[in-house]
Amino acid sequence: MSLKAANKVDTNKYELEVSVDPSTFEEAIERTYQKNKTKINVGGFRKGKAPRKIIEKLYGEEVFFEDAINEIYPVEVSKAVEEANLELVDRPEVEIISVSKEDGIEIKAVCIVKPEVEIKDYKGIKATKTVKNVTDEEIADELNRMGERNARLVSIDDRAVEDGDITVIDFEGFVDGVAFEGGKAEKFSLTIGSGQFIPGFEEQIIGKKIDEEFDVEVTFPEEYQAEELAGKPAVFKVKIHEIKCKELPEIDDEFAKDASEFDTLDELKEDIKTKLTEAKEKTSENELEEQIANALMEKLEAEIPQAMFDNRVAEMISDFEHRIGHQGMTLENYLQYTGMEMDSFKKLHEEQATKQVKLRLALEKISELEGIEISEDELNDEFQKLADTHNIELERVKMLVNPSDLALDMKVSKAMDLVRETAKVEEIHE
Repeated sequence: MSLKAANKVDTNKYELEVSVDPSTFEEAIERTYQKNKTKINVGGFRKGKAPRKIIEKLYGEEVFFEDAINEIYPVEVSKAVEEANLELVDRPEVEIISVSKEDGIEIKAVCIVKPEVEIKDYKGIKATKTVKNVTDEEIADELNRMGERNARLVSIDDRAVEDGDITVIDFEGFVDGVAFEGGKAEKFSLTIGSGQFIPGFEEQIIGKKIDEEFDVEVTFPEEYQAEELAGKPAVFKVKIHEIKCKELPEIDDEFAKDASEFDTLDELKEDIKTKLTEAKEKTSENELEEQIANALMEKLEAEIPQAMFDNRVAEMISDFEHRIGHQGMTLENYLQYTGMEMDSFKKLHEEQATKQVKLRLALEKISELEGIEISEDELNDEFQKLADTHNIELERVKMLVNPSDLALDMKVSKAMDLVRETAKVEEIHE
């Protein structure tokens, strides 16, 4: 391989001229012949025994060129990129300029590279941290939620349905007198006021009694996910089998013993206050860090290639697809259920992707300016943490994670710590 030239043709864009010598090309052709000869039938020869020259004479000298080129160009272009000392942010666009056995291969590769970055005044960033105190009302709300979780269901047979009751119903829906798919269920548990059904359905059950049969008239929303039903009036035939309501416990010392590890209500309240305080502190720290991150992005000076934003969006979608895959769902299914197009789904991630790319570039530059380094011990400790977190053998983690990438992540983290530690933070108590 010979890198003939590396020409900067635009901001963040280089054009590499790469030459593959005839002998390297010849070796690739021979490997291609050896891999494919058993697939080629030539009269007078047993399958796989026809000499290469005979095959080339029969099918043309270029018969193995395409496969040989496809084998060789990724390796040769990669070497050229390394020789030119370029840090790519996307796959290069490759064009084969000329091919011959006598002269080898001439390649043009257009490469998009990481932008040049400048950032100043990243120390001493001014920010505010809002410290919110826990109120008695918030503690009471949490106790009430605990009471809801520990409530028992009581069957009701002496009154009609009220808002908040849990009903067990049969229903079947009709549009223009015809039952529609998915509109029927038996012994279905529905909490009145939950908003589980389309608007107007649950309200019409209020006031009805056990064993009562009645019609519920509703209109499907215009934006309803099933297009054949959107905007159409429907009639549901409903029968009530059971009515239940929640019986809430008394919030006292006995409740504290039953619902927690504490013996008294005061101890439980103190524990709730501690946890709420910790949660608010974490929220405040996250908001502070976001302020600082936004300030860093404002100070960043760089012409960032669109490919970096697009690639980050693709990574975020891939991560999302992986997560829902563990729940037995595909991205295609998810988009169908939510009624969302792929382009709209991508747009949901664009703002966050843009912020992440800008912040990463800013912090990488800061780590460079500050001369931040990661020791071998620090790197090994981080590998061990990854192994422990994911319950994977250490050597397996080292095979899966590039140490250079991990070290860069750690540098970025240290850079953020530095910016946070040097920030001028004003605390506001509420």
